[in-house]
Amino acid sequence: MIDSGNTAWILTSTALVLLMTLPGLALFYAGLVQSKNVLSVLMHCITIAALASVFWVVCGYSLAFEAGNALIGGLSKVLLFGVGRDSAVEGTGLPETVFIMFQMTFAIITPALIVGAFVERIRFGAVMAFSPLWLLLVYVPVTHWVWGGGWLAEMGVMDYAGGIVVHVTAGVSALVIAAMLGARDGFPRSIRPPHAPWMVMVGASLLWVGWFGFNAGSALGAGTDAGMAMLVTHLSAAVASLVWLVIETVKFGKPSLVGFVTGTIAGLATITPASGFVGPLGGLLLGLAGGVVCYVAVDLVKHRFKIDDSLDVLAVHGVGGATGSLLVAFLALLPGGTGVNVDGGAVSQFLVQLAGVAAAIVWSAVATFVMVKAITMTIGLRVGKEQEIEGLDFTAHGETAYNP
Repeated sequence: MIDSGNTAWILTSTALVLLMTLPGLALFYAGLVQSKNVLSVLMHCITIAALASVFWVVCGYSLAFEAGNALIGGLSKVLLFGVGRDSAVEGTGLPETVFIMFQMTFAIITPALIVGAFVERIRFGAVMAFSPLWLLLVYVPVTHWVWGGGWLAEMGVMDYAGGIVVHVTAGVSALVIAAMLGARDGFPRSIRPPHAPWMVMVGASLLWVGWFGFNAGSALGAGTDAGMAMLVTHLSAAVASLVWLVIETVKFGKPSLVGFVTGTIAGLATITPASGFVGPLGGLLLGLAGGVVCYVAVDLVKHRFKIDDSLDVLAVHGVGGATGSLLVAFLALLPGGTGVNVDGGAVSQFLVQLAGVAAAIVWSAVATFVMVKAITMTIGLRVGKEQEIEGLDFTAHGETAYNP
């Protein structure tokens, strides 16, 4: 039987998660780059959305969620064969078409997150080659491991809405491709500040709202779990934003709008894996942890490691997702939490979480390295210096964002 209330909520959540990429993430990233590269970032995000949608239907959904083995799913629903108008997902009361669409929006935003690592200097063709390959070789297998009945699911890993599946995979891959691509001209001393901080704030606000679909929608129903997930998501985002504000005020004498909303995204990424498992106190603590840890990570990646992960994908998404994935083992035991999945309590669950995070890190890093190497040797990865100086909007797309 189809549950109309649950179906209505997941339809709404699907629209909210798509809002996170288009226009949320697109505006967030576009505001952070120079004005001569705004359209290239927007083009990356919207084209990845289209590519991921098609590849998800062709084989991504089947390989992620159909029965297969511990490492990868089956091919029984390639091109969605066997998915009828009346097909339902067992135990949810949802039409399978709605579940497919909901999961498709996750498959859209995850490779789009990586865009932040290579803005202003990558070939458009390289993005179009890398993104679907990455979706199929990294995102789909890890999704099966965690949510599709694979080996991490069998171990009892806790990842409610994608701390491992989305944020760790995207963050690690972002670091690898940024290191292999090389830094932008003038990095780190001569990089121009964000051309439109107001646009960054608008994009971050859309992400904040859309994240309710991301986390509360992962309950797959309109019930108590969705309500708690929404509450703790909001709390974590608010606390991490304020943490960033305080750190910048103490360190620089005044807080920045870009810093504040970067804290927002850090809090959202950190709560994501734990959102369905913790109570309000857990949400507050994860916001505090995410704000502090991600701020430190931004400084380490750019200034200590000298890697131009341009828009801080690893530091915010990767580190935030990993932090939440590890701390959920302890915070799920606080008031309002659900407890843990494995016998042995918090320590045993922490070891399972650590295995999940480590597996995602290793697989994402190795697979991304191989893909980037192959693209570099064939179609090429980086634009020429003249194109980089002139800007990718005109040289790659023949347009400019701001016409006289």
